[in-house]
Amino acid sequence: MKNIILIFTASLLLFSCASSIRFNNDYTMNNQSGNSNSKKEQSNIKVGSIFKGKASYYADKYDGRKTASGETFDQDSFTAAHRTLAFGTRCRVTNLKNGKSVIVTINDRGPFIKGRVIDLSKSAAIEIDMVKDGVVEVEVEVLE
Repeated sequence: MKNIILIFTASLLLFSCASSIRFNNDYTMNNQSGNSNSKKEQSNIKVGSIFKGKASYYADKYDGRKTASGETFDQDSFTAAHRTLAFGTRCRVTNLKNGKSVIVTINDRGPFIKGRVIDLSKSAAIEIDMVKDGVVEVEVEVLE
């Protein structure tokens, strides 16, 4: 019994000292704050670029939390998360199901689910009528 307690305690000490690393899916690995200056994370996407993929939107529990850019997340603003676009980049996001679009500003990193290209604030998701579906196919155009 003493050996089991000793092994358990040693394991606890060993694993509690390990650092926490945040992984951004297949793209890169960066520090806990989500900020990174590595060349691998800088976007090569230029103004006028258009790409398609799946969009999701933030759950209500994230309202009021800090984003990777340092801003406080606000569900009522027209913001979004993208893995590599620079903070402050403005994009037009169009719901391909209904043609509705919204302009958002990138202020966070994500989404971290394979196949998704952008995470929208709830207000932006409402604007393009995607809340009921949750995840929709979109076209993203980089404006500035």
